[in-house]
Amino acid sequence: QVQLVESGGGSVQSGGSLRLSCTASGFTADIYAMSWFRQAPGKGRDSVATILTKTSGVTSYADSVKGRFTISRDNTQNTVYLQMNSLTVEDTAVYYCNARGTRPHEEYWGEGTLVTVSS
Repeated sequence: QVQLVESGGGSVQSGGSLRLSCTASGFTADIYAMSWFRQAPGKGRDSVATILTKTSGVTSYADSVKGRFTISRDNTQNTVYLQMNSLTVEDTAVYYCNARGTRPHEEYWGEGTLVTVSS
């Protein structure tokens, strides 16, 4: 089992920045990708950014956050970060950390951290 703990959410004004952290613990040897998802009020959960954790650290982003958000990793700490800049009210959501492993259907979720952006 893998446990994911997010931190760094909070309230910020439009144009501001926040950095989210997600630390994985437990049996992390099988984890090959970590992602951030978000769920705005009344909407579904959408992928925001993904990073491959075992190889070259290739990243991918949702179009809505490209150029504003950066996902990075610290494998020595089993931690993934999401640096969010130029935040807008549309970024308001609960942000969830996700980890995927190599075994079939192996996927883990954190409990989420709330990001609120005010105008």
